[in-house]
Amino acid sequence: MQKTKVLLTSAGIGVVVLATTIFAGAQEQDPVSLENHSDCSFFGVEREKFAKETRDRYWRSRLTEEVANYGRYGFEAIVPTGTRTKLLQDQISDSPIDVAIFGELQRKNLAPAEKTNDFEFARRVTLDLTGRVPSYESLIQFAGNQSTTKRDELIDQLLKTPEWVDKWTMYFGDLYRNTRNSDVTPRFDQGRNAFYRWIKASLEANKPYNQMATELISTKGTNSFEQGEVNFLLGSDTNGGPNNDDYDQEAADVVGTFLGIGHMNCVLCHNGRGHLDALSLWGRNAKRSEAWGMAAYFARLNFAATRPDPANNNLRYYALVDNGRTDYPLNTTTGNRPARSPIDGLGTTVRPKYMFGEESARTGENYREAFARAVTNDFQFSRATVNYIWATMMGRGLVEPLDQFDPARLDPDNPPSGTWTLQPSNAALLNTLADGFRKSNYDLKWLMRTIAVSDTYQLSSRYAGEWNPTYEPTFARHLVRRLMAEEIHDVIAVTSNILPTYSVNAPTGATYSDRGSYAVRFAMQLPETGTLPDNNVVASFLNSFARGNRLDDDRKGDGSALQALNLMNDAFVMTRIRSSNIGGQQSFLNKYINMADNQLVNQMYLTVLTRYPTPEETDIAVATLKGTTGTTRVQKGENLMWSLYNKVDFIYNY
Repeated sequence: MQKTKVLLTSAGIGVVVLATTIFAGAQEQDPVSLENHSDCSFFGVEREKFAKETRDRYWRSRLTEEVANYGRYGFEAIVPTGTRTKLLQDQISDSPIDVAIFGELQRKNLAPAEKTNDFEFARRVTLDLTGRVPSYESLIQFAGNQSTTKRDELIDQLLKTPEWVDKWTMYFGDLYRNTRNSDVTPRFDQGRNAFYRWIKASLEANKPYNQMATELISTKGTNSFEQGEVNFLLGSDTNGGPNNDDYDQEAADVVGTFLGIGHMNCVLCHNGRGHLDALSLWGRNAKRSEAWGMAAYFARLNFAATRPDPANNNLRYYALVDNGRTDYPLNTTTGNRPARSPIDGLGTTVRPKYMFGEESARTGENYREAFARAVTNDFQFSRATVNYIWATMMGRGLVEPLDQFDPARLDPDNPPSGTWTLQPSNAALLNTLADGFRKSNYDLKWLMRTIAVSDTYQLSSRYAGEWNPTYEPTFARHLVRRLMAEEIHDVIAVTSNILPTYSVNAPTGATYSDRGSYAVRFAMQLPETGTLPDNNVVASFLNSFARGNRLDDDRKGDGSALQALNLMNDAFVMTRIRSSNIGGQQSFLNKYINMADNQLVNQMYLTVLTRYPTPEETDIAVATLKGTTGTTRVQKGENLMWSLYNKVDFIYNY
């Protein structure tokens, strides 16, 4: 892996900009080395995924170290003063997170970082919860508030905003892989939009997460263009095999998404013994016959297509129904997986049986409703959900990779024997949070608030002592993350005060509600990634920040030279550094360019970077605004605005 530092000098100012990029390729050091198994495609894919994500975590830890320690580029302006916070000795928080994290730090004789200051906290929590940065006015008000509860109050305010809904609709759209085109069965624009609306409405209503999962697993519906949740299982449809392949993939996708156990895909092909021995204690003992019991919950599911537009024979919506077919048959010799024939004393068909507990379909109970009940009642459902949200807000999960839980290594009261260790970096914390999440009635806002109010979440990303990447799972410091593509876009739009308008299209001419187009102002409001918006220039800008396509290209936080070039030259950025007033939309510079020099510089830094400039930055910027070069004051202001969008702390949340 090659690590490149690109030092740039912004036009006419002399402000040094640091862009740190990490490229896939040759590595200084490979933190993980795993053998491939050529005999199993599913296993090979998951093994490589494990290796890649382990490497990514290692290099992200190195990135945290570098970004957080570049004080000479502006970070020292917001470093807390005074002696180091004694969070271990003087801990006053009764948060279960802090009790678990600081207790573990004490056992390992590691000191935590200082607690971050108000400017960093406001930026961090606003980005994490809403995908935006705080406005200048709200930031000044927050920093000047002397209340000891102001951070808790800010968190509560953010959780009530429509921006919170937008950010997490995007997140769950990624998790559920909501796209126009699924792997085999297309949802079309109408189905994608309906699924987007269902996710958004669920979050707006603060629907319990177990209810969301239940609806996605067990729903029945006649029109996927009208009933959004029908579109989840459409994404599991397979091609070129018997119906069993569909049942297997539906079970694997539900278990992977809601229980975080991605190895189910392996076990649906073969027993784990000889394939998963080195990766999963549970997996090495799991049997294919048990996995068939999970797939059997979907054996009566059927998709029925309707073509609503005589002029467009390709367009179709789906009904999701359960029919009277028999149970899971063991009579296949073709398809995407090995032949299915009776083993382990099974007959010619398999009835549903939940392999992670005693749950099974009750007499007369709909199979998928039984499966939804079993999944959401499983404590692992709470663990997996907690781990997803924790990773998003804290930079890494308590279990990594997020979808490769090992059910046999999760209980600190019953640890594995031999060379196996507990899988979570803090198993007691994971179980405590999962129990709290369950007791909260699966309230996602409760979970996010519990994380955000903790001292652990509010630690600085800078570390006073020597940092070792192996400390990363202890959460002794806050981990740096690069902003999502949509966050970068929306923050530039908001801070420049030049909001775009994008059209989300759906074909016309059919008898369903979602016809025509509708407009959005922010990238976080787009119903899918990869192709939208229809403005190809902006779509390319977003794609350069690795937003993925929700199918075969996952979202990434990697850096690249293209990202740096786009921030320097792309039309989306360049049009927003201008002093303009088009159609009553007054840009930031148009509004503030005539401020006094020091006031303009402060306003600009607080708006774009959520911090005051350093004394050195102030001197350089003011001297440039007063300079006698051939450029006008407006041009000098535009150069300064450009430089802030290209500073390292703009594209990172620290």
